[in-house]
Formats: sequence, structure tokens, C-alpha cells
Amino acid sequence: MKFTDQDTYFTKLQATQGKPLLIAGPCSAETEEQVMQTAVALKKHNIHLFRAGIWKPRSRPNSFEGVGTVGLGWLRRVKDETGIPVTTEVATGRHVEEALKYGIDVLWIGARTTVNPFAVQEIADAMQGVQVPVMIKNPVNPDLALWIGAIERIYQAGIKDLAAIHRGFSSYQKSKYRNTPVWQIPIELKALYPGLPIIVDPSHITGSRELIFPVSQKALDLGFDGVMIETHPTPDLALSDAAQQITPDTFGSILGKLQVRKTNYDDAELVNLAEKLRLQIDSADHDLIAALAKRMALVEQIGVYKKQNNVQVLQLERWKEIFKTRADWAQDAGIKAAFVEELYKLIHVESIRIQTEVMKKEV
Repeated sequence: MKFTDQDTYFTKLQATQGKPLLIAGPCSAETEEQVMQTAVALKKHNIHLFRAGIWKPRSRPNSFEGVGTVGLGWLRRVKDETGIPVTTEVATGRHVEEALKYGIDVLWIGARTTVNPFAVQEIADAMQGVQVPVMIKNPVNPDLALWIGAIERIYQAGIKDLAAIHRGFSSYQKSKYRNTPVWQIPIELKALYPGLPIIVDPSHITGSRELIFPVSQKALDLGFDGVMIETHPTPDLALSDAAQQITPDTFGSILGKLQVRKTNYDDAELVNLAEKLRLQIDSADHDLIAALAKRMALVEQIGVYKKQNNVQVLQLERWKEIFKTRADWAQDAGIKAAFVEELYKLIHVESIRIQTEVMKKEV
């Protein structure tokens, strides 16, 4: 896949009003009045796309699953009366056909659909021969290959105006987020496809309106291309995802605080300073690699000793000791303990692999 950041649907939208790309609207289209009230209120904030869910994939039955096709007429009215392009989620080939019939400008594929290659392929087949911009959310689980696969399927259907939406990933671990960001996954996607716009969905990442601003700002600091934020005239009365929706006025307040950083240094002195610091970082990284190599050589020696004395590879008490002491050392050094804990999990996995290979070697 090849993407260009010139003359695509999304870059043209940004060019009309500047960055970042702003997408806003209710989680669900509930009534025609609610949809129009939200759209009119958002128009003054110069959003690029108005979003609303028509078909809502819910975790359990008997919850609000969207108004269905009738809501497409409401979105068409938004487009006709405000001039704001509109977007909605599609999960089947029939959804695609219905949305296109009503002139929906942009389609998006949700996380629960992205996770299913059969569903994505059905959508791709329905898009053959049409030209409609498509946004693809990450799958619910942290799987970059699955996300790329969904993008590839739509790309191979002839759709070149594509964007990715980062909405976080499900996790059993306790977190302040509804869906943990795992920022390294969208960053890796951006590195692989630098011309592919990536939009953050802070509403679904946070599950809480109080965290929408910091997550949005972090995404922009990382070079993301825009935000998709759920807005509702009366969020607490929303029929779906009430806790993560904000009013159009709050949306405006967040926009007023968001800062778009420069893509690079524009001063020769700053460039020189940055280059000096980068050289120091390179030197520090070289020392880190050398230290890791020394550590792994010692791990291999211990593996040989265990093999000679018929001792199992995993020594649980020793691992607990390492895990605790290294976190303590990190705090003493002013480094976050959680970071070092994650680092040592990787080191431990590699240590187990090395000693297991030693155990398998013939004498």
C-alpha cells in the first residue's frame, strides 16, 4: 500500500480550515431534533465532519442498537442544511449500500468489525467500483497486523482515500481508561505508512469526558492528524456511552486549549542543539545495548550451570527478587517503576529463551 499526504479527501478537508482534522457528533443518532441541534451547535466550531452512529453494535442485547436507516435521512439533512460533510459507521455490505444511497460522505469501520476479516471483506466487496473515503478503527484487541489487514482489504477494493482511527484496545488490566491507548501500535502504523492520516478517538479511549482533553493533546503531540470526539446536547441523557460524551460548548472549550505543535525545528540554533542531544542519546543507547549483551552472556553462563546440575530454568523466587529490586532502583534513579517493570518482563522472556536453548543443546 502506498499513501500520499497530498490531494486526498482528508488533506483537502484540513486545507479548508486548517489542522487538526475535527470530527464531532453524537455517539448515536437518537432523534432528528437531537442530530440537528448538535450539528447546528458544532457548525460554529468549524468541524470538518459530523459523525453519528446509525447502526450500533452493542455488547449485549436489549440495549440501544441505533435507529437504523431512518437516521441516514437525518444525516442527509445535516449535510443539506449546514453544509458539513457527514460520516457514519458501517458493519455490513447492506449498511454500505444504504449509506451511499443517502449520500453519506465518509464511512467508518468500527473496532468490532475490524477484528473480523470476513466482515471487512464483505464491506470491501460492497465498495467495489465506488469512490468513498473510509476511516478504519483499530480492532478491539491490540493486533497491528489485524488493523493493517483491514486497511489492505479496503485498499484492494480500490478505495485510496483512507484514514485510521485510534480508539484504544480492550484489556482485563485495571486502568483509568476504558480502552488502553497502547500508543506504540498507532505509532508503528504511522511509521509504516507515513502518508496515512491517523485520527484519535479520545471518547472511546477514555470512557470519561474529563480525560478527553489530555488524550487529545497527547495524540496531537505525537503527530496525529485529527480528533473524533463524541458530542451531545445533553450527554447525561444519551442513550449510549453517556459518560464519554460532551456538549458542543465543552467541545469548543477543548479546541481552544489544544495546541498543534510544529512538525520540526525552524531555528538553526535549535537544530544544532537537537543534533547534539541526539548524538548523546545515540551514545547512551550504544551503552545500553552493550550492557544488555553483557547481561545476556551472563544469563547464558547461568543456563550452562543449570544444565550441568540438572536445575530447572525458571527460578521463581529469583525472578520476584529481580522484579522488585529493579523497580526500587528505578525509583531511586528518578525513573518510573512501571516502565522498568515492563522492560524487565521483556528481559526475563529473553533470558528464559536463552537458557531454554542452552538446555536443548546436546552435550
